[in-house]
Amino acid sequence: MKIEIDKGSGFCFGVVNAIKKAEQELATSPQLFCLGDIVHNGQEVHRLAARGLKTIDHERLNTIANEKILFRAHGEPPSTYEIAKQQNLTVIDATCPVVLMLQKKIKKAYQENAGAQIVIYGTIGHAEVNGLVGQTNGHAIVIEGEHNFDKIDFSKDILLFSQTTKSVKEFNRLVARLKEVKPPQTNFYYFDTICRQVASRIPNILNFAVKFELIFFVSGKKSSNGKVLFEECKKVNPNSHFISDLDEIDFSLLKNIETIGICGATSTPKWLMEQVAETLKSYVQQ
Repeated sequence: MKIEIDKGSGFCFGVVNAIKKAEQELATSPQLFCLGDIVHNGQEVHRLAARGLKTIDHERLNTIANEKILFRAHGEPPSTYEIAKQQNLTVIDATCPVVLMLQKKIKKAYQENAGAQIVIYGTIGHAEVNGLVGQTNGHAIVIEGEHNFDKIDFSKDILLFSQTTKSVKEFNRLVARLKEVKPPQTNFYYFDTICRQVASRIPNILNFAVKFELIFFVSGKKSSNGKVLFEECKKVNPNSHFISDLDEIDFSLLKNIETIGICGATSTPKWLMEQVAETLKSYVQQ
């Protein structure tokens, strides 16, 4: 049986950077707080927790003081930095450079375009999106698709941005629809702010998935990027199966199968995909 791991899958730069910063701090300190899961993968969160990384939510941020805290790659709104300052927390900022650049663009657009609407194409409630909305003092409108157009006041100018991990194809489709439905007197400006390192994963995973009889897609259930990439996998290979951990492998799927591909999201650690491969090999050799 041929079992192959997709070389293009695994952590993106922003996640690698955040984990590296956490590991560097934990090498000399017994504990480090992290605001939210450092990555949307339970296995990686558990690995770092064993080394002293303590994950807290925003509600608990006000309850700790005089500690070190890591802000993950997703980024945070200005209000979070203010709370950290009030609590005398030392911030280890691991905001992804691509996200940081987008935050600055949105803040500038909001400040320089009074009366216009800042619209963000993204997942409502997602950590990155919350950080982006924070750059506009909470005034930005978040839409997940055309079904949210009722949130937009089409009598006002529109400036559209995108969460960095969204699909380029879907963003372009959204732009085309907004051009169709907006009235002539309304100015519409759009900015493709999607991370190309993430966007390139789709064509890569399509090329990979089509080569195998069976695909195991490894990802945390919280990963929005994982959900998108898995759906793309299934389009070209219906025999694609989503798993988050080794105990979710359905070995009955291996019957009469000669080729298996293993791939994952930008939040999936390489070591976990390698464990899946080793588990499959061990089962076959029994």
